[in-house]
Amino acid sequence: MRQRRGDWEGPQFVGGGERTPPPSPEPEETPLSLRERWKQSRDNGRVILAGLPRACGLVWRAHRGFTITLALMAVVGGALPTATAWITKLLIDGVVAAAGVGGHTVDVHAPEVHRVMVLVAVQLGLLLGSALLQVAQSIVQQALQDLTGIRVQLIIMEHANRLDLAFFENPTFYDKLQQAQSEASYRPISMVNQLLSLLRSLITFLSMIALIARLGPGVAAMALIAPIPSFIASTRYGWRGFMQARRQSPDRRRMGYFLDLLTRDTYNKEIKLFGLGRHFLTRWKEIADRFYRENQGLFARRALMGFLWGNLTTLVTSGTFLYVALKAIARVLTIGDLTLYTQAVSSVQSSFQSILGSFSSLYEGGLYLNNLFSFLDYEPAIRNRPDAVPLPPVLESGIEFRNVSFTYPGKKAPALNDISFTLALDETIALVGQNGAGKTTIVKLLTRLYDPSEGAIFLNGRDIREYELESLRHAVGVIFQDYVTYFFSAAENIGVGRIGDVEDRALIEEAAEKSGAAEMIGRLPKGYDTTLGRWFDEGVQLSGGEWQKVALARAFMRDAEVLILDEPTASLDARAEYEIFAQMQRLTAGKMALFISHRFGTVRLADRILVLEHGKIKENGTHEELLALGGTYAELFDLQAAAYR
Repeated sequence: MRQRRGDWEGPQFVGGGERTPPPSPEPEETPLSLRERWKQSRDNGRVILAGLPRACGLVWRAHRGFTITLALMAVVGGALPTATAWITKLLIDGVVAAAGVGGHTVDVHAPEVHRVMVLVAVQLGLLLGSALLQVAQSIVQQALQDLTGIRVQLIIMEHANRLDLAFFENPTFYDKLQQAQSEASYRPISMVNQLLSLLRSLITFLSMIALIARLGPGVAAMALIAPIPSFIASTRYGWRGFMQARRQSPDRRRMGYFLDLLTRDTYNKEIKLFGLGRHFLTRWKEIADRFYRENQGLFARRALMGFLWGNLTTLVTSGTFLYVALKAIARVLTIGDLTLYTQAVSSVQSSFQSILGSFSSLYEGGLYLNNLFSFLDYEPAIRNRPDAVPLPPVLESGIEFRNVSFTYPGKKAPALNDISFTLALDETIALVGQNGAGKTTIVKLLTRLYDPSEGAIFLNGRDIREYELESLRHAVGVIFQDYVTYFFSAAENIGVGRIGDVEDRALIEEAAEKSGAAEMIGRLPKGYDTTLGRWFDEGVQLSGGEWQKVALARAFMRDAEVLILDEPTASLDARAEYEIFAQMQRLTAGKMALFISHRFGTVRLADRILVLEHGKIKENGTHEELLALGGTYAELFDLQAAAYR
């Protein structure tokens, strides 16, 4: 099955079925007209409404019991202000009535006094209940927030683990990932809290409206209209804050990189020797100062507009109080009514403002949370086909690259251009060529980190895209030039090469013997139980060559049908590298091996050598054949040999 160039372009979006490239850089924000802003806000509102059920779903799955409890608390909390206001009215009117029938002494047995005492007890119960409700709500809310944060971070890591290598080689992907990580841990529960706050405010609002309906429609209308300008301003600045945070994302990653440079042992030696610390600190501070100015400027404008429009609500509240006070003076209303309506009007305004504020917060929170859902909507293009089959445990034939071409996403020049070669069972091939010739790309295609743009790769007579990914990658043991140094124990560093047998000490020690790491590990303070690296207590740092031997042991631990070494011995001396590759020939009898090296003394051990240049196979043959050919290989060999004469 051949695939035409351009058929594969990168990851997919869920549901659409259309293949799309990895995320491309966001366009810069440009000034918008009022109509365009309205359209943009409307479109974003639709996205947020669509994302709200997903946010609720994340919180619901984090803990259903806590979610239901918070919802019930919101309902009760919404009714409490109205009940408290009504009890306060009754209490004040009761006190006035009791004062009218009593003298200088208080008869606790009088019905009016007894009624006051009962109302005080009820009021006390409401106040204590309200305080207890707030405490319980804080406890449940914090627990649910922690559980949701854990779940969301786990979802992000699990999803990142599923995505193709194409994402991780694209800088825009890291912007999206950082945006998702920085806000996603608390935004879902924040949106649910805002939704419950909206419910609570609606209950308070409707019940208070029922109380002040007798004052006339004008008072109610003024109480409703006053908070709207403040809501509009808050929404507008919320959108600006979101856009500013998105623009700052690349520089925030750059700040994180400078922090990493100055706090990791990996870079510390060179930074000290070159005197780079002050330079990196200055670069970090320049970005931090710019962010401070931008963020403080936006915050100050937002706070000032909130203050100005908030005063409109204050004026309406004062005017309403004066209106009700005059009614009470004219004895149209009682003193209790004065207290009730004053509280009710103030509560209507505050609850309506809370309703608008909840919408504003939901809008702003949805903008940020949309980053998470956009990230989670990416799907890998490289995945199992519905009819994928496992790779047979015993191979009958080797590997064939048939007219394979490949261009990295976002690049124009192909990394590989119509290459064809075979790797037979019990054969070792060396790849030779300058940097960028396409050597590592061959490894990435063979392990299905990418799929060819054109052509196909066959293993055991079938296109590798027809095999289950897990079984294909299990059959291939790879150590790249930029291998990982895990800060685990020496045993676990090797055991992760075959994670199912990570506790099998005999296999681990055997792999260490094959790579030449056993002697070095034997000298460590706790042997195979010694923690490597200096990040954790009692950790031991290894030299570059020692780390490489551990990484090679990881490849031998896999005991794969295909062993690939992509320049992992660069830090070893020539003798150690020669011994490892000589041993590799013995250990891979009956299997296939492919290695990349710039040392021709090692390369000559291969059964066959492929010379790559500009993504094409320029020469193919044994060491002797290529020397006799007198081409690129012979020239490079002579240049390297001359350095040792």
